Amino acid sequence: MLFLEYPKCSTCKRAKKWLDEHNIEYTDRDIKLDNPSFEELKDWYGKSGLPLKKFFNTSGLIYRDLGLKDKLENMSENEQLTLLSGDGMLVKRPLAISENAVLIGFKEKEWEEKLI
Repeated sequence: MLFLEYPKCSTCKRAKKWLDEHNIEYTDRDIKLDNPSFEELKDWYGKSGLPLKKFFNTSGLIYRDLGLKDKLENMSENEQLTLLSGDGMLVKRPLAISENAVLIGFKEKEWEEKLI
């Protein structure tokens, strides 16, 4: 499983601790240093079944500075994926990518259902 995180993020730390406590193996990746590519994001978005907006870190400074709350609905899927692939801090985290699931953010019950 691939685990994308921002190491300073408290939610990411809780998710990582949860993975460790449940003995779930993962490959750790710093989302700021190694941002997901356009192709990765497009693939994960397709597998997730979620709206693309769920992939955005809506509480982040960059999201607010760019005024994306009002702009996203008028942007194409490719434009949104390009934005996300341009800066890891725009991507909601943590992200857990397994063969069967794409999990965005840390919701313990959801992770339990999908990963255990």
